[in-house]
Amino acid sequence: MELELSPDELLSTTRAVRKRLDLDREVPLEIVRECLELAIQAPSGSNQQGWHWVVVTDAEKRRALGELYRQAFELYAASKYFPGNQPGTDGEADSTRLRIAGSATYLAERMGDVPVLLVPCLEGRVDNAPSAQSASYWSSLFPAVWSFCLAARSRGLGTAWTTLHLRYEREAADILGIPYDTVSQGALLPVAYTKGTSFRPAPRKDLDQILHVGSW
Repeated sequence: MELELSPDELLSTTRAVRKRLDLDREVPLEIVRECLELAIQAPSGSNQQGWHWVVVTDAEKRRALGELYRQAFELYAASKYFPGNQPGTDGEADSTRLRIAGSATYLAERMGDVPVLLVPCLEGRVDNAPSAQSASYWSSLFPAVWSFCLAARSRGLGTAWTTLHLRYEREAADILGIPYDTVSQGALLPVAYTKGTSFRPAPRKDLDQILHVGSW
């Protein structure tokens, strides 16, 4: 079932979903395939289409990936970059920051229970490459990944773009049979139906604070 969302509503309400993922509801593989069929219409550098999509539904493999994610999250949660560890500023901002920290912690604890885990991959590796090469490389994958998130949202599914498991990318490759030396993993997306389908646009900085016309 597709939600009745205008293009603007779809673009402004596709959120990172964590606590509202329905971990008990099965996600049919054909729905994931529908989303991927749309995702691979995204631009690809020189039309190479070097992307690959690993859809993980096996319970044992999901648990193994979830454990890698949990271990990586523990290191992140102990760092100064974790929202829960940052100094307070004001009431509203602090409330948002702590809510994000709690939501992220919940997902780290339950990642292995999500019914579908998606690992988008791209042929080749650019480890330690210059920024221009790295940006060019990943631009052939990330638009398609976001298209998947939008397609999922339109079908009542929630996603969250995560990358923490990449600290253990080789171990994840071993679990999934991905040829590590020739294929790079770009993210790990939990995919599940959402508890409720109403999401609102998120608070954002005023555009005039970040818009530069003609020069900085």
